[in-house]
Amino acid sequence: MQLATSIIATILDTRAGAGTRMPSSRKLAEYLGVSRLTVTLVYQELVARGYLDALPRSGFVVSERAPQRRIDQPPRSLPTREVNWDNWLPRSLGGRRQILKPQNWRSYEFPFVYGQVDPKLFDHSAWRDCARRALGTRDFTGLADDQLTQDDPVLVDYIRKNTLPRRGIRAGADEVLITLGAQNAVWIAVQLLARADRTAAVEDPGFPDFAEALSYARMPIEYVPVDGQGLDPAALSDRVGLVIATPSHNIPTGATLPRARRLELLRRADAQDFLVIEDDYEFEMSFLEPPSPALKSLDAGGRVIYIGSFSKSLFPGLRIGYMVAPPEFIREARALRAMMLRHAPGHMQRVTGYFLALGHYDAHVVRLRQTFRRRREALVAALEGTDFEILGAARHGGSSLWVAAPEGIDSAALNERFRERGVLVEPGQPFFSQPPSPCRFFRMGYSSIDEGRIATGVARMQSCLPPRGA
Repeated sequence: MQLATSIIATILDTRAGAGTRMPSSRKLAEYLGVSRLTVTLVYQELVARGYLDALPRSGFVVSERAPQRRIDQPPRSLPTREVNWDNWLPRSLGGRRQILKPQNWRSYEFPFVYGQVDPKLFDHSAWRDCARRALGTRDFTGLADDQLTQDDPVLVDYIRKNTLPRRGIRAGADEVLITLGAQNAVWIAVQLLARADRTAAVEDPGFPDFAEALSYARMPIEYVPVDGQGLDPAALSDRVGLVIATPSHNIPTGATLPRARRLELLRRADAQDFLVIEDDYEFEMSFLEPPSPALKSLDAGGRVIYIGSFSKSLFPGLRIGYMVAPPEFIREARALRAMMLRHAPGHMQRVTGYFLALGHYDAHVVRLRQTFRRRREALVAALEGTDFEILGAARHGGSSLWVAAPEGIDSAALNERFRERGVLVEPGQPFFSQPPSPCRFFRMGYSSIDEGRIATGVARMQSCLPPRGA
């Protein structure tokens, strides 16, 4: 593979023009320290792909049919005034609140990071089988066509008939939209609903991207404190026109909104004529008790826009999510999505649809629940007797804990000491509109760390704290 890529790059950059003779397979094999058969097979593959021609008894040469991509560099135009990007980009996103994870998080011995996948728990063979099915002749024609604004019917059908009923939701095909993950769904909804004369309410602490999306859409924001039962509807002001909430598992505390508060939120939404965006991001990770019905399942007036994804239950790089709302809203959301990206990649939609419909997904979720239960028990046990305090844990299960260091210790500075010892957590500052100083809170995920390493990792964390009584 590496040899073929190098030869193709050389040809495309016109460093080897048409007719250039290639080294003999024997000489190239000796030079690279590989077998002659490997070189011969690469040459034959490149002949089949039109990059090389095989000459009788004369070896291989670069083909006249080989594509070329390099063009002569035109002379630069006269100097002009530099662009002042501050004038063109007045609303910079560079300084926004965001949850940062180092790209090399897998290199840490104890990665207590949230939302990342453990490849050992995933059925790669089943996924490959679904990918082969989706590339078959029967499916490929439909997937290769421009679907305009439509979504894959296999995926939509599974979501409607299997995923949503588990949350107590019934929806027609015209009430479901496939998105590039839940974040894309939130962005679309905010762009459609943002109004300068109404206020949007978000949880505090909460997922920072909710507030950032609203801020970019120039909708005023009010932050509603979260307690042990999640967002309190009584704390909403009369100005509220939109609420974004995580009723099942608050981000990051894990607090679950009880039925009484859910009903009160819907009652106030009807009385004040506001809408609710419900991000139900982790309901599949309910291994301690059955999840509470979705807020959307209690919504008789069509005021709840429900958002879900497969990022937490499958893998975050999949970027397949969905939105459920009345047909009128989905029609506008579909049109806005079409302006941005047409539709999510058809092949990935179909592969995901097959993985769900053929039963692989349900078996995968069972494995996750069993493993996450053991990991959570190990993490809770390891934290007992330390100076760390568990402040929040999803009642139904989830894949993280909300933890506090001792008073007076800043979690961001502490995380730097953790990282030196091979431990990685998520400092709590980005989750607050106005983080306390010092902010002693942090999130610990257990989706990607082996159960056997949890106790040692927590012991490393404890060793980074000042001695008791110091």
